[in-house]
Amino acid sequence: MRDLFLLDPEVIFLNHGSFGACPRPVFEAYQGWQRELERQPVELLGRRSATLLAEARARLAAYLHARADDLVFITNTTTGVNAVARSLRLAADDEVLATDQEYGACDNVWRRACEAAGARYLRRPLPLPLPADPAEAAEAIWSGVTPRTRVLYLSQITSTTALILPVAELCRRARAAGILSVIDGAHVPGQLELELEALGADVYIGNCHKWLCAPKGSAFLHARPEVQPRLDAAIVSWGYSATVEGHTSFDGYLGSTPFLRRHQWQGTRDLSAFLAVPAAIHFQREHRWGEVRRRCHELARRTLERLGALTGLPPISAETGYAQMVAAPLPAGVVPEALKAALEARRIEVPVTTHLGQSYVRVSFQGYKTEADADALLGALAELIPA
Repeated sequence: MRDLFLLDPEVIFLNHGSFGACPRPVFEAYQGWQRELERQPVELLGRRSATLLAEARARLAAYLHARADDLVFITNTTTGVNAVARSLRLAADDEVLATDQEYGACDNVWRRACEAAGARYLRRPLPLPLPADPAEAAEAIWSGVTPRTRVLYLSQITSTTALILPVAELCRRARAAGILSVIDGAHVPGQLELELEALGADVYIGNCHKWLCAPKGSAFLHARPEVQPRLDAAIVSWGYSATVEGHTSFDGYLGSTPFLRRHQWQGTRDLSAFLAVPAAIHFQREHRWGEVRRRCHELARRTLERLGALTGLPPISAETGYAQMVAAPLPAGVVPEALKAALEARRIEVPVTTHLGQSYVRVSFQGYKTEADADALLGALAELIPA
C-alpha cells in the first residue's frame, strides 16, 4: 500500500488527519481532469460541468447513502461552515451550542456570526475521559441546551482529541426540540461508515481529501430539503440569476435546483478535485477499505496501549471512542513545540496538540502505515519525553 501513495518514503508520516494523502491512481485521475480543462476550458466549464458534477455527486451520494440533489461539492469543511453560519438569521441573545473541542477555524466562524447578530456562541465542556456510554456522552453535551438554543454545532470526530461523538442521538434530540443541527464531519468520510439520511443531521459538512483520499480541495455540503432554501453560497455568482449570459434555463448548465445552482457555480474555478472523488471511492473499494480500516484501528489500539505504558497516563476514551486516528495524553513536563520540533528532526511527522493545558500526541493510521511506523514513534518518544 505504501507504494501506491506519493508520500516521501524518508518521512514517517503519522499525520494523515491534517491534510490527507492522495494515492497515485486518484492523483492521476485528478491531473487528467486538469489537462482536459486546459485543452478546452469553455467546453468543460461552460457546457459539460453540470453533467460531470451531477455524475460525481451521484457517486458520492451513493457512497454516503444520501440523495444526490441534497449535496453539493465545496472546497473544504471550513468553507461549508462559513456558508451555513453566514446564512442563518440569528437574533440577539440566540445561542449556538458547541463543545469546547471544535476546530479552531470553525470556532472563529461561529464567533463572528454570533457577534454580528448579538447572539452567543457557547462551548460546552466535553468530559474527559469521554463516557463509554454514548447516551451519557450525549447527555453531557445536551445539558447545555437552553430555551435560547437555535443551533447545535458539533464535530462527529473531534480534531484535537480524535474522539467520536454521539451525533445521531444529538441530531434526533435537536430535531425534536426545533434546533438546527449542523455536523462537522471533516474527519469522517473514509474513516467511518457514513449514512447521512439515517444520521439525521439538518446540515452535514465533510471533507473528501482527508480519509477518503481524494485530492485537496474536495469536500461536500449536505442539507435536508427543508433546510436548503435557508443556505446561501459562500460566493454569490451566476446561480443567483434567472439567466446566464443569454441562457434561458439552468438545467444541464449549473444545476436543476436553486440549492445546486447557488452552491455549484461560484465563478471560474478548477473542478478537477471534485471530479476525481469517484476515483477515490473506486480506489478504496478496489482495495477492500473496510479491511484496511479495521487493520488501522487495531494499529491505533495497540499504539495507544503502548503510549499509555510509556507515559503511565490513561486513555481519554474507550476503544469505541476512536477510529483510525487516536490521541494519547503526554506527561506534564512536555513542551509541545519542542517535542514536535524534535520529532520533525527525526523525520517523524505527527502533531502534538493541546487542550485545556493538557498535551496530546495525535497519531493517524492510514492504509500505508505499519507496526514499524508505530515502533519508530514510540522509540523516539521514549527518548524525548521526561522520565
